[in-house]
Amino acid sequence: MNVAHWLHRTAVLGPDLPALYHGADLHLTYAALRQRVKSLSAGLADRFGVRPGDRVALFMGNTPAYLEVLYAIWHLGAAAVPINYKLHPKEAQFILEDSGARLVFVADGNGLSDPYAMCEVCCVHSEDYAALTGRDDGDGEPAPRARDDLAWLFYTSGTTGKPKGVMISHGNIHAMAFAYFVDVDEVRPDDTALYAAPLSHGAGIYNFMHVMRGAAHCVPKSGGFDPAEILSLGKTFGSVHMFAAPTMVRRLVDAAKAAGETGEGIRTIVYGGGPMYLADIMEAVQVMGPRFVQIYGQGECPMTITALPRDLVSDRAHPRWKERLGSVGTAQSCVEVRVVDEAGRICAPGESGEIVVRGAAVMPGYWNNPEANAKTLKDGWLHTGDVGRFDEDGFLTLTDRSKDVIISGGTNIYPREVEEVLLLLDDVAEVSVVGAPDPEWGEVIVAFVVLRQGGELSPEALDRHCLENMARFKRPKRYEFLPELPKNTYGKVLKTDLRRRFSDEKVSP
Repeated sequence: MNVAHWLHRTAVLGPDLPALYHGADLHLTYAALRQRVKSLSAGLADRFGVRPGDRVALFMGNTPAYLEVLYAIWHLGAAAVPINYKLHPKEAQFILEDSGARLVFVADGNGLSDPYAMCEVCCVHSEDYAALTGRDDGDGEPAPRARDDLAWLFYTSGTTGKPKGVMISHGNIHAMAFAYFVDVDEVRPDDTALYAAPLSHGAGIYNFMHVMRGAAHCVPKSGGFDPAEILSLGKTFGSVHMFAAPTMVRRLVDAAKAAGETGEGIRTIVYGGGPMYLADIMEAVQVMGPRFVQIYGQGECPMTITALPRDLVSDRAHPRWKERLGSVGTAQSCVEVRVVDEAGRICAPGESGEIVVRGAAVMPGYWNNPEANAKTLKDGWLHTGDVGRFDEDGFLTLTDRSKDVIISGGTNIYPREVEEVLLLLDDVAEVSVVGAPDPEWGEVIVAFVVLRQGGELSPEALDRHCLENMARFKRPKRYEFLPELPKNTYGKVLKTDLRRRFSDEKVSP
């Protein structure tokens, strides 16, 4: 079944329900959104020759038009190719070429022009777009699609090479959406999905559940993440859902504390997409209350590997509540999850290994990349490249990405363990630990530290703290202070950028 049927069904059952807001201003009802989607879909076919199975790209930031374009693409039976709008046009060009996109939608100021675009370009702020969405025609129902047909072609960040196109089918999205209701959170018609994180990523994937329930969707006027704006919109709408990277949660909590607020009107914040440190989520619950749900997923298994629901995030009564809060929860209902050693054997509880997943939400493969498929998909299991361990109750704790593990003197050291210890210090706002090349030890540990405003800590103080809280061999050999950590548009720390600092230097133990 075509995922666009969910919009069609909701528009028929609740035509006057508010569908899309721009800030606090109502932009479209569900009936109006469906009509614009039908018209734009017809325009894609007539004006640009798009056919079922074709790829259509979106290279723009968050805007109300984003959801219109997505559903028009699916209504027609084509596949959406969302591109990180912060990429350089030359980087976007690679994705357009690799995906074979017939058309790319852009917004003002993104820098994509004919020399870079390998296909036709349509600006959502143009008269051409207004004419396409203003047509009074289009097929009433979405084009038929099978569960294995491509719906969403998501390109990985490409931090270790060229980005790979993750193929997400209509069936993958069905599994993800239904598991959300079982494992993550409920959605009601009076809810509002707030898109403060990029629609090109996990936030966009979470639109489906809100469309199914006839909930509203809000694109902030800022087009992105502004803590003061989010706190204000929470009060305006009264039952807001949003997806946020852990760094966004940290900033929102800081803003709420500074303003003496608790996040009134924000019902659910689903966090994921990177490590949420124990100290940060403890403070988030203390400041804002039981509003938080954690998910763990990858582009290759979108948003659906494990979940830690709000009652467990907020629990302080269980004897091991802190250990569970530091985990990413238990397997979601649509997948099986294992931790295996290098030989593929299942690890015992407490033993670290690679996390592997199989189930209805796992991608069928990478776009035109059999080599990557053979490496990542083995015997029906997705090899995530993440390292973790299960406890005896089935709670999964992430240790690190396998590529981030530091091997010093033949011993594996997991950066997250060191980062968790350093974040216990009140003056430490952020920290990222990486390995630096060393001729004697292979690698030594270096901690990049961002201090809170007004914070004062010396390397000696940091070192004393580490020695008091962890084994000596795990402590950093060097501390570097930065004003901020390098991050991508989704809030993930770019450890590759930090490692580049050591490419031509030696670090002594």
